[in-house]
Amino acid sequence: MPALNVEFSDRELEDLRQIAKERGTSMKALVREAAAADIARHRALQEGAEAFRRFFSAHADEFAAAFPDDEPPPVRGEGRAA
Repeated sequence: MPALNVEFSDRELEDLRQIAKERGTSMKALVREAAAADIARHRALQEGAEAFRRFFSAHADEFAAAFPDDEPPPVRGEGRAA
């Protein structure tokens, strides 16, 4: 399995040791769990953003009608080749 060396300050390392001790786990397991949780959070945020983009695109006309003051001004020459 691939590995990664990570450097920590003395304070961070001591905090990690203390947290691992309190949780009854190893530092390696603690760091791996933290990284896995962050990866899962990142993926969930990406999926949520994509769902929002799809929803907004599907309902763009409704949003424009409901909030006309928030619509951007038309772009000059829009639809024309430059």
